Amino acid sequence: MLTLKQIEEQRDFVVSRLAVKHVKNAEETVDRIIELNRLRRQMQAQNDAVLCELNQTSKSIGMLLKNGKTTEADEAKKHTGELKAATAELDRKMAETAQQIQDLLVTLPNLPHISVPEGYGAEDNVVVRMGGKMPELPEGALPHWELARKYDIIDFELGVKLTGAGFPVYKNQGARLQRALINFFLDRATAAGYREIEPPVMVNEQSGFATGQLPDKEGQMYHAEVDNYYLVPTAEVPVTNIYRDVILSAEDFPVKMTAYTPCFRREAGSYGKDVRGLNRLHQFDKVEIVRLEHPSNSYQALDEMIQHVESLVTDLELPYRILRLCGGDMSFTSALTFDFEVYSAAQGKWLEVSSVSNFETFQANRMKLRFKEVGDKKTQLAHTLNGSALALPRIVAALLENNQTPEGIRIPAVLQPYTGFDVIR
Repeated sequence: MLTLKQIEEQRDFVVSRLAVKHVKNAEETVDRIIELNRLRRQMQAQNDAVLCELNQTSKSIGMLLKNGKTTEADEAKKHTGELKAATAELDRKMAETAQQIQDLLVTLPNLPHISVPEGYGAEDNVVVRMGGKMPELPEGALPHWELARKYDIIDFELGVKLTGAGFPVYKNQGARLQRALINFFLDRATAAGYREIEPPVMVNEQSGFATGQLPDKEGQMYHAEVDNYYLVPTAEVPVTNIYRDVILSAEDFPVKMTAYTPCFRREAGSYGKDVRGLNRLHQFDKVEIVRLEHPSNSYQALDEMIQHVESLVTDLELPYRILRLCGGDMSFTSALTFDFEVYSAAQGKWLEVSSVSNFETFQANRMKLRFKEVGDKKTQLAHTLNGSALALPRIVAALLENNQTPEGIRIPAVLQPYTGFDVIR
């Protein structure tokens, strides 16, 4: 969430950066927030004056009674009642105005970093770099959903029977491959200094608000309405919220955490060929990396996270590209995002497998995550970052398609100690 100080002191900059994300009515919203805060300050000044007068009048009553001035004391008592009513009304109006400000603040997304390119969608994202070798497929190469059926490793129809579309069942060597990838990603994260967390996969409304999923993405989240819990769309939500309402010391940075969770997304409106097989699911597995950083180090941390994800796709021998997202394709909460895509050879398309983002103070302000410099009593907002390292479904799709041979599907060398086999047959 943007701060009032930022909006008031950098009004023109805020409006110009929101335009990069194509926020509707941004200027009107910003100006309304500034105006409401001006009115709130005016009411606060009036209230302070009323409280001061109330205090002085209350003190005078005892002196008037002591001097036998009963009539004046009664008048003073009557006036204190009027002053109490006035301050109560001002308190009510200030609370109402503060809520109006809050309701407007939560509609504004994070400001995009100055390096974010303008654009409206995926076609305007900028390719930063590419790596890996494009595979040479055998004649008659199959897409991953046909390979899954051929080798009996993923059952999409059984998932429909048990739950519905978008909930596949992994079987045999397919289930082993899933477990292998999860363990591989977690081992690499912990080796890089990330502390492993196993969080709940349901969170409360406060957690969803703190990381920015609510109220922006409630339509994409599965909601257990009786208990008012939400199934996590990503481990980012519970893991980052571990530090909600926490004050750190600057010496505590960096805070590095990793977690595996199943993730749940309704993906309302998804249809067509782009959702075949593993391309878009309602439930999927993902390993997440999360960092809390001193503001002076967060962009170096972002670079380190990008390098970490790049090392994973490189070791999995997948062709990949890294994209800097344009303003129109960024999330509500992000200041700067880099997406990783791997090439799915049988489909002939790039598949997103990771987003790595710096949120700067946006999430920290919502969750009241602060820190103090050593020897300083003043608190500041921390920076938060996260990244997929990695999401499994499209990684599996690319691994199956890119490594198919007449003898079976080859398993990359780095995964073989985890799978216990080198070929899916």
